[in-house]
Amino acid sequence: MARKKHPNKDIEAAIHYAETTGWRYKKAGNSAHAWGRLLCPFESREGCALSVWSTPNNPWAHAEQIKRRVKQCPHTSKEKS
Repeated sequence: MARKKHPNKDIEAAIHYAETTGWRYKKAGNSAHAWGRLLCPFESREGCALSVWSTPNNPWAHAEQIKRRVKQCPHTSKEKS
């Protein structure tokens, strides 16, 4: 089953970027404040994870933070630029 799209286009684009580099989305629980979590390709407790908020104060900055964390992850295979 495909995940729901994030209501903010900038954050949705950042999530899509993370997914193209091997990160995976995990739906948040019913009582969670987060929209979901992004988990890096390293499937262990030592793997990177970050929360994706549904309504951050500054959606553009949150999207940039997601992209920055994905780029800094030591477990993600680096893209050829």
